[in-house]
Amino acid sequence: MEQYIKDFVSVVIPAYNCTAYIALAIDSALAQQVPLEVIVVDDCSTDDLPGLMTRYREEPRVRYVRNQENLGVAKTRNRGVSLARGEYVAFLDADDYWAEGKLRLQLERIRQKQAVICSTARELMTPEGQLTGYVLPVKEDITYRDMLRQNHIGCSSVLMKTTVAREFPMHHDDAHEDYLMWLEVFEKYRYGCAINEPLLKYRLSTTGKSGNKLHSARLTYRTYRYHGFGRFKALMCFSSYALYGVQKYFGFFRKRGAK
Repeated sequence: MEQYIKDFVSVVIPAYNCTAYIALAIDSALAQQVPLEVIVVDDCSTDDLPGLMTRYREEPRVRYVRNQENLGVAKTRNRGVSLARGEYVAFLDADDYWAEGKLRLQLERIRQKQAVICSTARELMTPEGQLTGYVLPVKEDITYRDMLRQNHIGCSSVLMKTTVAREFPMHHDDAHEDYLMWLEVFEKYRYGCAINEPLLKYRLSTTGKSGNKLHSARLTYRTYRYHGFGRFKALMCFSSYALYGVQKYFGFFRKRGAK
């Protein structure tokens, strides 16, 4: 059995043309008060990401690797997980960042709850990086049934056991690959925990999978189908997901519109 470093976190950052903001993500990870490594996996960026990463040459906790061909975000995250040396893996997208103390609090919670996965609430920020003050809360005890109704977990908020991340690698970039992974994890382990504090600062995007809501809806339905559900059950789950999505963002857009 492969040995992992106990109480050590491997932070996996998939990177593609992100020189405008990745330093903030890396620095927020390095500021966490736990033993860790940061694994930046460059998915064949065409900007000067290699040049930017030279600023971390003297930082032994940062590992930078570059794919030989463009693999997409799912396989890029999987490659990062394959390189992980820690007992735990944490995912962080290059355009997001963490509040101080995020990993320390999650390590305490995941041990206390004896869970395999832990997430947090998130504060939304604009595409330009301005914090909005609008927080998406999270249930602190999450079941598989909860996850079928809606995706309670933001990818950049996740801390999970490395063995479980390798047991259920991400796949199907033509769906919500992270949500599909969570569904598979929860189907087996049935339970996860969370911290209802906005320890993740989540950047809204107009170009990503969640930026176009109609496109995101199609990907969500496809996610349920890839999870093995027939059309009827997939539609039932999707209906709940869509209702939650309206509720989740209605307050934010109403607040923004009032400004």
